[in-house]
Amino acid sequence: MLKVWIVGSNGQLGTAINDVIDPLEMEVFNTDKEELDITKTDEVLSFGEINRPDVIINCSGVTDVDLCEREPELAYRVNALGTRNLSIVARKVGAKMVQLSTDDVFDGLSKTPYSEFDDTNPKTVYGRSKRAGENYVKEFTHKHFIVRSNWVYGRGNNFVTRVLAAAEEGKVLSVASDQFGSPTSAKDLARIILYLIQTNEYGTYHATCKGVCNRYEFALEILRLAGKNAELKTVPTNESDLSSARPAYAVLDNFILRIIDVYEMPDWKDSLKEYMNEVV
Repeated sequence: MLKVWIVGSNGQLGTAINDVIDPLEMEVFNTDKEELDITKTDEVLSFGEINRPDVIINCSGVTDVDLCEREPELAYRVNALGTRNLSIVARKVGAKMVQLSTDDVFDGLSKTPYSEFDDTNPKTVYGRSKRAGENYVKEFTHKHFIVRSNWVYGRGNNFVTRVLAAAEEGKVLSVASDQFGSPTSAKDLARIILYLIQTNEYGTYHATCKGVCNRYEFALEILRLAGKNAELKTVPTNESDLSSARPAYAVLDNFILRIIDVYEMPDWKDSLKEYMNEVV
């Protein structure tokens, strides 16, 4: 039985992994910041050496883009040094390491989807701190999966819940029409992670649901599936109610998954429908 340590277990992805994992196949250790501060090296080493996980899945992180800009030291302490600490443990106990990353490691200036072989060029503190975390994983571990995704939603605060809340309140929603990405369900991301950790196909992966839309189209589909009416206004990002300053073109190409032909992500509309059937 695999022993899996889920770090950041209370977040959207940590929750989704716990929802889809088979407890008969894997023993799970769940920690979040209340139980363990990943920025404290000794705490992390002690937990790892006592429990000796076979796999460490790092779902933790400071993901609020605006907060990262205001408090860069916090962003780097958690997203970079916290990841370093987990990577040191993974190496020490021989565990596989899964690091969740983001499209923000790219600059968003491309007109074609980014593959795993494209050079990173983050423009935000969040993106730079996540790239630093990726680099620590590569430096300290050799059995790792770096999984980049984007526009992830699940149980918790996200674009889907904010659109639905605004519709309930009868607000006119100003939604960015100049941000493009692939909405990805946390459950679908959890499924690919649980698949990968049972393989030796180490490396960096892009894992998003199929298809591309802008934020406005995403909001329209959310409202349609929820059977709600709300007035939507298309605006540029800087006038949007619901979008931070993220890369304008956040589309990731699941290039490695496609060429090794082992796992196929579903279409974003199918995934969203599954999620909405559960929460609405």
